[in-house]
Amino acid sequence: MKITVAGAGYVGLVTSACLAELGHIVTCIDIQKDKINMLQNGRSPIYEPGLESLLEKNLRNGQLQFTINPHRAYSEADIIFIAVGTPEMQDGSVDLKYIHVVSHTIAHYIEKDVIVCTKSTVPVGTNDLIQEIIHSRKPPNLCAEVVSNPEFLREGSAVIDFFQGDRIVIGTDNPETASTLEQLYLPLKIPIIKTDIKSAEMIKYASNAFLATKISFINEIANLCEKVGADIEEVADGIGRDKRIGHHFLKAGIGFGGSCFPKDTKALVQLAGNADHPFELLEAVMKVNNRQQFLPVLIAKETIGSLKDKKIALLGLAFKPDTDDVRGSASLTIVKELLAEGAVVRAYDPAAIPNAQKILGDTIEYAYDIRFALQDTDLAIIATEWEQIKHVPLDVYRTFMKNPIVIDGRNCYPLDKVQKYPMTYISIGRPAVNKAQQHDDLRLNNL
Repeated sequence: MKITVAGAGYVGLVTSACLAELGHIVTCIDIQKDKINMLQNGRSPIYEPGLESLLEKNLRNGQLQFTINPHRAYSEADIIFIAVGTPEMQDGSVDLKYIHVVSHTIAHYIEKDVIVCTKSTVPVGTNDLIQEIIHSRKPPNLCAEVVSNPEFLREGSAVIDFFQGDRIVIGTDNPETASTLEQLYLPLKIPIIKTDIKSAEMIKYASNAFLATKISFINEIANLCEKVGADIEEVADGIGRDKRIGHHFLKAGIGFGGSCFPKDTKALVQLAGNADHPFELLEAVMKVNNRQQFLPVLIAKETIGSLKDKKIALLGLAFKPDTDDVRGSASLTIVKELLAEGAVVRAYDPAAIPNAQKILGDTIEYAYDIRFALQDTDLAIIATEWEQIKHVPLDVYRTFMKNPIVIDGRNCYPLDKVQKYPMTYISIGRPAVNKAQQHDDLRLNNL
């Protein structure tokens, strides 16, 4: 098939490269000329494992092309995937301006019957709006069927998720259209759920909101574990063995971030409010998550006192490992609070420094070597569980830091290993090690 993907962000690029890998002729269009030029040269503007090799391969064999020309992109397409941004507005609702623009553009340039699939995460009812825009402006002799086809790609494992996902959701009332898309995805051998459009839209939001709830729940349990003397890792293992619960998303830490969970959870709360349905559970989920991101700075102050002029190493800037995305990252909250306390911050991250610099500028130092980040520091905060951080020998902290005090916001190291080293180690929901114990009760009383 001839497929066009509108939008060269995370979802659009992964979708383009993977559909080309399946043997389709794919054109990816974006309005950013610099980004398209970069992609035409086989270079990915985002860090995503496995993506750049797919881009290079399918550019070489002619299965994949990039353009800013809408006529070239839309006129001969059999299927168009909408993967444009849906940013959050100040009140938590979704800004659909890019959806409006791309819908008008598609209607103007199509020259044959086409299926339009929305992969962008949009509020319930948006696909009806897209259908209305396209139908009112397309040539009257053409048919354009709009389908909700939400994505479930995790940053850092998006390519794997495309080929090995849990399910594919196709939302349409047209059986023939559903069958066409089913054939498109059939080689993946992934379960396909066919439903109505509004249910497909809701599935995406409900999925992310449920996972966000699970994360905030385990973090609340972790805080309680510390107060009563339990170990969150043993608790999480015990409850995760219940097949109704499962182990996924039961790792305590300093909260969720990224471009999806925070935005989608807020959007669902806003959607519920618009439907006169207060969603008190999700409001609590967001409150817990926001509070959790401040936790490392609270621990730091209670551990070493005033942070003024203290040198602090921040290990991790991305919101999660294996991505360079810093949107919604707890690290940005931590940096802001540390700077407000007068601390001097040096941050390490193997991929996200360029994106962090766009936001933080020269307010902090940056390090591409973890040892340099730790050099002569008074305290270290682990904010992202990169493998590069998890595999650092614990003796490195003692060797390079002025004082080997580590606040581990992601529980990267086993306690039995940490106990072998002369260091202060405070994690989330687990007993503090060595000198940290005397500070632990004070912190818990303030939670």
